[in-house]
Amino acid sequence: MRLVTRAAGGGGAADDPLAHLDALHRLARHLTPSPADAEDLVQETYVRAFRGVAGFRPGSDLRAWLFRILRNAFLDARRREERSPVDLSVELAADAPTAAAGEGLLRGDAELERLRKVVGEEIEAALRTLSEDGRTVVLLDAEGLSEAEIAEVMDCPQGTVKSRLSRARMALRGRLAEYGRQEPP
Repeated sequence: MRLVTRAAGGGGAADDPLAHLDALHRLARHLTPSPADAEDLVQETYVRAFRGVAGFRPGSDLRAWLFRILRNAFLDARRREERSPVDLSVELAADAPTAAAGEGLLRGDAELERLRKVVGEEIEAALRTLSEDGRTVVLLDAEGLSEAEIAEVMDCPQGTVKSRLSRARMALRGRLAEYGRQEPP
């Protein structure tokens, strides 16, 4: 795929599909219940991108195109799960992430790490309360995509992105403001 984008006049890091791997994985991790599902979703994204490289318009935003493929792959997987008669709740509980002891400590400060974990869990919980579109638009915004790029990814008008982003931010502020007034555990 890199050759196709370079032939179209690119050639920089933005033209390398793998340059967007981390950003795609972050979004997938927020959309899916487990790290394994996120990895599968990112892998499916690259498979679809490779298969559909002929549909990539030279000069368009590769990152937005990849995010759109990821979102569509997520929605397709979700639709398949809804139609599936198999109950995956037991498997999801087994896949719940566990943090390694001492991982990410800054200067050995265990209290700071505990607070980071609590705040991170609250933010994750607040994000999970948003609608799927609301969560996606906030996460794409956090990845630095412009409203026009998000509109392209979400396949909706830019005004819809603005309103979804505004509503989602307002909902997050409300949920996290309540947390901010509480004493941490």
